[in-house]
Amino acid sequence: MFGIKKMASNISSSPALTFELVARCSTTRARASNVTLPHGPVQLPMFMPVATQASLKGITPQQLEETGCRLCLNNTYHLGLKPGKEVLDAVGGAHKLQGWKYNILTDSGGFQMVSLLKLAKITEEGVRFLSPHDGSPMLLTPEHSISLQNTIGSDIIMQLDDVLVTTSPDAARMREAMERSVRWLDRCIAAHKNPDRQNLFCIIQGGLDLEMRRECTREMLARDTPGIAIGGLSGGEAKADYCRVVATCTALLPDLKPRYVMGIGYPEDLVVSVALGADMFDCVWPTRTARFGNAVTKMGALNIRNSKYANDFGPIEPGCGCMCCRAGDGGMGITRAFVHHNASKETVAAHLLTIHNVWYQLNLMREVRQSIIEDRFPAYIRNFFAGLYENKTEYPSWAVEALQGVGVDLTVDG
Repeated sequence: MFGIKKMASNISSSPALTFELVARCSTTRARASNVTLPHGPVQLPMFMPVATQASLKGITPQQLEETGCRLCLNNTYHLGLKPGKEVLDAVGGAHKLQGWKYNILTDSGGFQMVSLLKLAKITEEGVRFLSPHDGSPMLLTPEHSISLQNTIGSDIIMQLDDVLVTTSPDAARMREAMERSVRWLDRCIAAHKNPDRQNLFCIIQGGLDLEMRRECTREMLARDTPGIAIGGLSGGEAKADYCRVVATCTALLPDLKPRYVMGIGYPEDLVVSVALGADMFDCVWPTRTARFGNAVTKMGALNIRNSKYANDFGPIEPGCGCMCCRAGDGGMGITRAFVHHNASKETVAAHLLTIHNVWYQLNLMREVRQSIIEDRFPAYIRNFFAGLYENKTEYPSWAVEALQGVGVDLTVDG
């Protein structure tokens, strides 16, 4: 059902996904590729904004479209609770609910095992939740998760996996979670009703144990899903450990399938993870940090609430192509002073910063992709870190070490 036939040396196809490998970096493991999904093409590597409840906080679907986004996330657990399956069935799925004509990826709800653990009990059957809305019980099984995602109509759906925080010292529980995730994938595949128009991705688990990750990768690849995710990270582990897990998994993954590292969004993490061979990322950070008055820029995050911006009449980021910064470039539009003035008073500041931050993240990946196609990605990495830090001694050691592992030494001039 999920077999992917090799059509050419750089193209693979399944019923609802076509993957084309466009270019490889000659130094690192970075790739540029095109993926065609039921609601249109997307270019990898890419960052996916998170619209948890079928909306990004502080941005309309039209404004999201204007950023160039062609694939965003919804959350199965939250949509299953509200508006619920009945409403989703009635409206015809999440695309129509949120007025979004492009692609959607849905998380299975498995991450709530970590974030809402006090409300959940995990067994082989599934996860029993107490609703954070009204305290009512809810059983999320692999079959129910897939049924909800079939109703949502997302272009990429995720298996229900058993998620354990990576820093857990319980090795036996970590193995149980990894092996259960494999068994649950089999149940998800059996329950999936729409493989002709929805792509089911597996999720590799195993914590920080590299051999367990390798074992899980082999088992997941044997199921031959159209795409592969690396899950269970961004849970408080050291960045060096994170990089070792990503590098270990990508080394085993096939060339002609998309590779998705879940829950990653800091710019440094994105650039390094692409170098390690990953293609797709998501995180709430750029929208969440906007609500705290922070702008993501090539020079790092700027807290626009700081008093020094009260009389700053320049755009949020000079040279930025987002609609907010373009409006401010001529000195007659949106300025840092305007955002500062409203940051603690009006929602408009968070709205403007959200538009900027989402555009920044998407454009970062566009620049990375172009540098891979032109085979100048190592130089791009050097310029990227030079923009964030005043000198090389400030570069984070985890990034230096990870990049050295793929042929880029930030400690020496390129």
